[in-house]
Amino acid sequence: MKPVLLLVHGWGFDAGFWAPLRAALDGYETVAWDLGFFGAGARPDLPVGRDVVAVGHSFGALWLLHHRPVAWRALVAVNGFGCFTRREDFPQGNAARPLQRMIAQFGAAPGEVVAAFRARCGCAESVPGALNAVALADGLRGLAQWDARPAVVELALCGRTDPLVPEAMSEASFPADVTQWHPGGHLLPVEDPGWCAARLRTFLELLG
Repeated sequence: MKPVLLLVHGWGFDAGFWAPLRAALDGYETVAWDLGFFGAGARPDLPVGRDVVAVGHSFGALWLLHHRPVAWRALVAVNGFGCFTRREDFPQGNAARPLQRMIAQFGAAPGEVVAAFRARCGCAESVPGALNAVALADGLRGLAQWDARPAVVELALCGRTDPLVPEAMSEASFPADVTQWHPGGHLLPVEDPGWCAARLRTFLELLG
């Protein structure tokens, strides 16, 4: 029996982010959790007795590694990371100051911070709904504080021109033998869902 794919989106997005990839993965059952950045969120139950392959995009991969909400058979990171900010033993991470600036500005102008972040990611769509400021603020703190290394994943899909997760950061986060590169940016499941789906299908077939 095929595994069910548990999809977890990144910061500043919602479960609708996965729509293009879910369409491209026709034939596989997917369950998308919503972390509640715009509204209450939702975490539908997973089918009982089925293997789970967790797929996290960006912060979603870090969230999965940090919380480990289910026992998965494999974990796939898409534009992901096990630690976002620079550490003494992780100089490839992002500098803390820009993120601290986002956190400082968020209280006064949450909508502007989210919109600017989405634009930086390459998303031209408007914010999908009413902001859940508490959940978004918690997510920002997670980006600043969580360190889930070693980020043990079975597949990492990375973008060569990702403005949030540069090549060096991806190379330091994941072994070369589980990493596959796309020339695109930070929103690979939206930019090229066909490419992501093809890599996932191959991976799932090999997984058995």
